Amino acid sequence: MDYLERRRLSWLAIAVLALPALALYAYSLRHPGIKGKDDRLMPIVERPAATSPNSPWKMQESGTTAGLRGIYSVDGKVVWASGTGGTVLRTVDGGEHWTKCAVPDGAADGATLDFRGVQAWDAQTAIIMASGPGDKSRLYKTSDGCKTWSLLLKNARKDGFWDAIVHPLKTYGDAKAPGDYTLLAGDPIDGRYDTRDGFPLIRATEWETTLSTCKVEEEQALFAASNSSVVVSAFESFILATGGKGGARVIFSPLQQHDHKQPCKSVTLPMAGGTDSSGIFSIDFRDKTVPWVGIAAGGDYTKPNESAGTAAWTADGGLHWTAAIKPPHGYRSSVAWSEDLKAWITVGTNGSDISRDDGKTWEPLDDGNWNALSLPFVVGPKGRIARLSIASIK
Repeated sequence: MDYLERRRLSWLAIAVLALPALALYAYSLRHPGIKGKDDRLMPIVERPAATSPNSPWKMQESGTTAGLRGIYSVDGKVVWASGTGGTVLRTVDGGEHWTKCAVPDGAADGATLDFRGVQAWDAQTAIIMASGPGDKSRLYKTSDGCKTWSLLLKNARKDGFWDAIVHPLKTYGDAKAPGDYTLLAGDPIDGRYDTRDGFPLIRATEWETTLSTCKVEEEQALFAASNSSVVVSAFESFILATGGKGGARVIFSPLQQHDHKQPCKSVTLPMAGGTDSSGIFSIDFRDKTVPWVGIAAGGDYTKPNESAGTAAWTADGGLHWTAAIKPPHGYRSSVAWSEDLKAWITVGTNGSDISRDDGKTWEPLDDGNWNALSLPFVVGPKGRIARLSIASIK
């Protein structure tokens, strides 16, 4: 029995055994309530945004022209977004009004930071990741609805670059909620991917190198296009989606709480690769707790209208991948499963697409310019934020 077959059986066993413990743990979670309006923040007046009448994406007024790549929808009402120029935004009414947050380290160099990743627990608590060379890669946390920020971590390696930060959803009965465990992933340092984990709700500044670290094969790296090049599954094992001259590959860490001393497993995908600008930019699984049916999206960002090699699918937890018969209509930087639509959505710089057959074929939705997804929301350059109209697609 090879590594991935053992891993597949382990996921099934974990899903069954972990449910009682997760149910008990749910009682210990602390989710601060939403407080009243904060007059220290800058309210943004909503203005209708121009959009195609046939587009399923309904534009919202963000009040900024920043390039946005970070987006996290807590529950469809509470949503956080982030981007260039130290920009962080928040809404508590589903995007009817977006509020501009205080700039982290605004008195110093915060306005120079590019916040490409955001993860949130509620309207008060969130962490944001700045991506950049060396100490321009940072983590900040707010516990007061983004009035103030505290610095959690700064990249001490001048050759370091952080690409993604994720905290997986935990299942409690029929409900799902963000857990405390959080994974930070960055480009290789000393021949291994920079992966660290922490528990920012209870030990905010304690971040340690993961028990499992994955060796780099050939010339590869992660992409920081949409904060979705990493998936965390059961028992804090993780999956990295990579690209570069070494080709498009998915890398599986061992199950950290069982066999973390085993080497990571690499699987080559039938997608665009072989150049610094090509590979897998985003990966998602229908159920991240037990990753089984999944989609990888990407291509070459210097060729936004090239559709070949932009998507692949798996139905066995990543053991085998198959290229889409009819791929998305261009390079794609983000992909996500829509439970409401029972379909996959992917977006990129020349538009978005939908697949209703688990990635085998894709149909165009629009031709907008997008970067990242956290359904039902999407963000892009020049402050673009929109919400998906489910009714217009069903």
